[in-house]
Amino acid sequence: MTRGLVFVEPGVAPAVEEITLDPPGPREVQVRVEACGLCHTDLHVVETEGWGMPFPILLGHEGAGVVEVVGGDVTGVVPGDRVVVAWRAPCGECPQCRRGDPRRCSSQLRAKRRMHRVADGAVLTPVLRCGCFANRTIVHEACAVKVPAELPVEQACLLACGFSTGAGAVLWATPVRQGSSVAVIGCGGVGLAVVQGARLAGAEQIVAVDVAPEKLELALQLGATDAVDASAGEPVAQVRELTAGSGVEFAFSAIGAAAGLAQAVRMCSYAGTATLVGIPAPGATLDVDLGADLFGPKIAIAITHGGDTIPQEDFPFLARAALDGRLDLDRFVTSTVSLDEVPDRLGRIGQDGEIRAVALL
Repeated sequence: MTRGLVFVEPGVAPAVEEITLDPPGPREVQVRVEACGLCHTDLHVVETEGWGMPFPILLGHEGAGVVEVVGGDVTGVVPGDRVVVAWRAPCGECPQCRRGDPRRCSSQLRAKRRMHRVADGAVLTPVLRCGCFANRTIVHEACAVKVPAELPVEQACLLACGFSTGAGAVLWATPVRQGSSVAVIGCGGVGLAVVQGARLAGAEQIVAVDVAPEKLELALQLGATDAVDASAGEPVAQVRELTAGSGVEFAFSAIGAAAGLAQAVRMCSYAGTATLVGIPAPGATLDVDLGADLFGPKIAIAITHGGDTIPQEDFPFLARAALDGRLDLDRFVTSTVSLDEVPDRLGRIGQDGEIRAVALL
């Protein structure tokens, strides 16, 4: 029996239901999901009443497991391979891919929708082409990324979104130079991954910014060189004081509030780059002075979608870095839960010191 977490319609809480799967088609694979992280994006889907996706919706997009069945023309994986399920895989055909910039692909590869509710036979829309809050899912073969089996599955699944979003922002979306200075606004799971990525990139100064002392302490343990308590004073002024008044070369906002990006802009040194990593709320606007905050100091604003990763290249690199001890994925797994516990835990993501809860399926 296959079960999955289904969001049937707006106003109805997601619930675990029985689902069925059609066989995978050409270039598609069926994955037995073993672990799926509880990511704020799934909560965002619920809070925004579907995030524009057709109902009913199969939640979950931070999964890892084992390939069970492959469709025709599949060459990249075979049954038994341990894989991380990527929510994005460059298509090779869009204008960005054709100009040699697959990290900014605008048309991701995807499998056909092959999962159904048992209750009424309705075709399910898997969140971000994944649908990993289920025992099994079907994805495009390019989204089934092989990783070493020795990496614990509850750590491997984090590479699918949260960790690769934060680390990827630093390593690939807005590449941090060795010896540079970095500020990270928001030290939840994604922000802490930014810290880890900045350390891996060789940043000399990494300033963590948050209002929670326990998150700042963890950021210091994971590689930050300085901590700024934003509840104790104006954070931009504190960051500039730590950098002898000049500001940082790279500032990353890992929160959804627009104020985070505005602060990132003002924390930057001359010709610095402020990168938005967190998903903004609908209708959010940016309050900056175009002359004083942007044009005068020549600040660039960058946006990353999930770290702008190329999963087939980047996930194995991150997995190997974790196995080599250069990244600490183990510290990111705060707790493990069952699939049946996920509906209740979704609304409490990030609370009580949680970095990542992971559902073991």
